Amino acid sequence: MDRRRFIKTAGVGAGTAVAAATLAAPAIAQSAPEIKWRLTSSFPKSLDTIYGGAEFFAKRVSDLTDGKFQIQVFAANEIVPGLQALDAVSNDTVEMCHTVSYYYVGKDPTFAIGASIPFGLNTRQQNAWLYMGGGNQLMDEFYAGYNVQGFPCGNTGAQMGGWFRKEIKTVADLKGLKMRIGGFAGTVMTKLGVVPQQIAGGDIYPALEKGTIDAAEWVGPYDDEKLGFVKVAPYYYYPGFWEGGPTVHAFVNIDKFNALPPAYKAAIESAAAYANTWMLAKYDIENPKALIRLHAQGAKVLPFSVEILTASFNAAEEVYKETSAKNPKFKKVYDSLVAYRGEADLWQQYADGTFDRFMSYLQQQKKV
Repeated sequence: MDRRRFIKTAGVGAGTAVAAATLAAPAIAQSAPEIKWRLTSSFPKSLDTIYGGAEFFAKRVSDLTDGKFQIQVFAANEIVPGLQALDAVSNDTVEMCHTVSYYYVGKDPTFAIGASIPFGLNTRQQNAWLYMGGGNQLMDEFYAGYNVQGFPCGNTGAQMGGWFRKEIKTVADLKGLKMRIGGFAGTVMTKLGVVPQQIAGGDIYPALEKGTIDAAEWVGPYDDEKLGFVKVAPYYYYPGFWEGGPTVHAFVNIDKFNALPPAYKAAIESAAAYANTWMLAKYDIENPKALIRLHAQGAKVLPFSVEILTASFNAAEEVYKETSAKNPKFKKVYDSLVAYRGEADLWQQYADGTFDRFMSYLQQQKKV
C-alpha cells in the first residue's frame, strides 16, 4: 500500500467529515431555535386545574423540544385582565392565551360554539366533533378573522348549575335574578328574566358576598370549593345545562404560529391535546371528593326543576333560531354541531346511556 497516498486520502476524508459537521450544525440549530413566548391565562393561579392546564401545556411543549421552546404562563391580571386574553393574542401583545371561547360572544356569538352552548354536546361528543367531525376546521376558519388559531387545551366536563343565595323552584323565581353566567348562556337566560353578569373568576366571591349578584355559576365542586362560594350562597344547583362539555382553548397568534418550525407547531398541537385529557381526568378525580366536602360545609345540593329545564331548553332553541337567521357564520358552525349531536345522542342512548342508568340503579340499591 502507498502510505503517502493513504494518508492523503484519509486526510481528505477526515476533512470532508469535519466540513460536513460544520455545515450541519447551523442547519440543525436553525431547525430547532431557542424561542421564548408568553401565554396569558383567563384564570387565577389558585385554580390549579383550569389554570394549571396552561402550565401543564407549557411544560409539555418544553419537554417535546428539549427545552428550546419555552412558554411562560401568566395568570389573569398579570398582563391583561382575564376576559381580555384573546384580544392580547389577536393584537400581538402576547403570543398565546389560555381561555374559554365563549367569553368573547360580545364580539360574535359564534365564539360560544367552540366552547359550549346550552343543551349542546357533552365532553366526549365535544371532543369527537372538534377533532373528527370538522369542528376544529370550522372554528379555525372563524377564529382566523381575529388573527388567532385555536387548539383544544382542556375540558372541565359537565358543570354544575351554580350557587344561589336563595332557593330557586320555578321560572318565576328567576325574574330579575342577577347572575354571573358566562358566554351564550346569558343570552338564553335573559329570556327567562335573568340579568346576566360577565365577571372573571377571581371577582365572583366578593360580588356574591356584597349582594351585587344573586347567583353565580363557575365550574364544579373542586374549583367552586376553592373560591368559597358555599359561605355566601348555599343553594348549589345542577346540572349546568349550558356547559355539558366545555372546551378550554389555547389560542395562538396566527402569524407567530406560522413562523414556527414544523416540529414546534407539532409540539403545540400535541401538548394541547395532552392537556385536554389531563384537565378532564383531574376534575373527574377531584370533583366527587370536593362535592362530599361541600355538602359537609352546608351546601344544599339540588336539581333544577323540570319546569326550569324545559323553559330553558325552549328559550335556547328560540335563541339559536334567531341567531342563525341573522348570522351566517354562526349558522354554518351550529348546523354542523346539531347534525352531529343527533347521531351522537342516538348512539349514546344505546351504549353509555344504558350503562349509566344501570349503574345508577345499582348505586341506589347500595350494590356498588
